[in-house]
Amino acid sequence: MYFDKLEDQQDLFQEIILQLWKSVDSFKGDSEFSSWMYRVALNTAIVFFKKQKRKPDKYASIKMEPISPSPYDNEKDLQLVHFYNAVKELNKIEKALILQYIEGFSGKEIAENLGLSEVNVRVRTNRTKNKLQQIIKNQGYEF
Repeated sequence: MYFDKLEDQQDLFQEIILQLWKSVDSFKGDSEFSSWMYRVALNTAIVFFKKQKRKPDKYASIKMEPISPSPYDNEKDLQLVHFYNAVKELNKIEKALILQYIEGFSGKEIAENLGLSEVNVRVRTNRTKNKLQQIIKNQGYEF
């Protein structure tokens, strides 16, 4: 979700694997191993994104048309298309927050992973859900 281009996604994946490998000795067991991995991956993604943002975009002059969903008659698939299109419009912290929320992470786990307070996570989660609803409405679709 952090990058649209496949090459950037692949580069980020490799960077995450490298960082996990380099920092596996720092896992202390204070949390679930999966939470620790998620935290390393998320931090790596944010740092990687900031580095990429500083690079000039060689594709900036190319006008990209939005990809329309394929004509598939399944309502759930249509909902997912609208949802993920809306998620792409969120900022990086909002994306990380909402994706962890959907994956079933607790408020405490999300707070630890993002370096926020639990209260801040609750407030941002509600604001992000409202923002997603508004984006989806602006797309002309309502659940």
